[in-house]
Amino acid sequence: MLYFLQQFADTFTVFNVFRYLSFRTGGAIITALFFVFLFGPSMVNSLRIRQGKGQPIREDGPAGHLLTKKGKPTMGGLMILSGALASILLWSDLSNIYVWAVLLVTTGFGLVGFYDDYLKVKHQNHKGFGGKQRLAIESAIAVAACLMIAFTSGEPYGTSLLLPFVKDVAIDLGLFFFVFGAFVIVGAGNSVNLTDGLDGLAIVPVMIAASAFGLIAYLVGNQVYSDYLFLNFVPGTGELSVVCGALIGAGLGFLWFNAPPAQIIMGDTGSLSLGGALGTIAVATKHEIVMAIVGGLFVLEAVSVIVQVTSYRLTGKRVFKMAPIHHHFEHLGWTESQIVIRFWIIAMVLALIGLSSLKLR
Repeated sequence: MLYFLQQFADTFTVFNVFRYLSFRTGGAIITALFFVFLFGPSMVNSLRIRQGKGQPIREDGPAGHLLTKKGKPTMGGLMILSGALASILLWSDLSNIYVWAVLLVTTGFGLVGFYDDYLKVKHQNHKGFGGKQRLAIESAIAVAACLMIAFTSGEPYGTSLLLPFVKDVAIDLGLFFFVFGAFVIVGAGNSVNLTDGLDGLAIVPVMIAASAFGLIAYLVGNQVYSDYLFLNFVPGTGELSVVCGALIGAGLGFLWFNAPPAQIIMGDTGSLSLGGALGTIAVATKHEIVMAIVGGLFVLEAVSVIVQVTSYRLTGKRVFKMAPIHHHFEHLGWTESQIVIRFWIIAMVLALIGLSSLKLR
């Protein structure tokens, strides 16, 4: 919205700052942060009153969770979504289709997650929304976003997969791009969802990944920098750095309430929407494979669940004491703070490895 003030820069030079992505990204961070700070306490209190017993706790989970997490309100993702969406609408160029593709997935996945959280709280059952129905809806939303991205990108990268660590290698996936892109978006959303099991565990890696992709979007969308780094220039994707800024700001604000011991739990409302947003940004910037590196912690959590379920169904034996893998370390005797901080460190290292792909070509 504020971006259009740059039209008056010739008359009022102060409005020239709205041309710059760096200024608007900074504004998006601060706006989302203060929005969550301002409305966060009232949201926490309102959700606590409305939900009563709060987030249902898995009976087969770590025993300590029945003491430390029982009764805490969920749907904290509403705080993140409201702050991020308000900031994006305020600071982004709303004529940019990439921004709307991310907003489609973020709000769509957020609504799916909200309904899932609602069912869990209402029935006091951790199962929530049916898995097949949820995946079908998420896939439809993701395919729609991929269509928007493909037609906006156009030739030569509309339906292409670009490989990291090498230059000028593009594989045209054709119609399979929409399957692949949807897989990345849905996979990212559900991987972050699986990671959200301990206080502060998911939100910091999300902010780390958003910071990395904010930089990637800025460089890929700038022809000077993309040429210098031998990156494939994708016009318009630079605007997604503002979106990443909003996610970071809202995440920082939420962490104030989610830091151990958490006052509120993110829930599927937040984890699905944030993961979906990151996946969509990765598809738009043509850095889907880098997303698997930068978001490697989320991949690890998802793989641990897949391995556990597959092993149990085929052999009747479990590979881990409990999945996702952060619960495995709880059963090994690691404290919650040890797991959370160590996983943050892993997320930071993986983000740095992913960013190295920008120069190693």
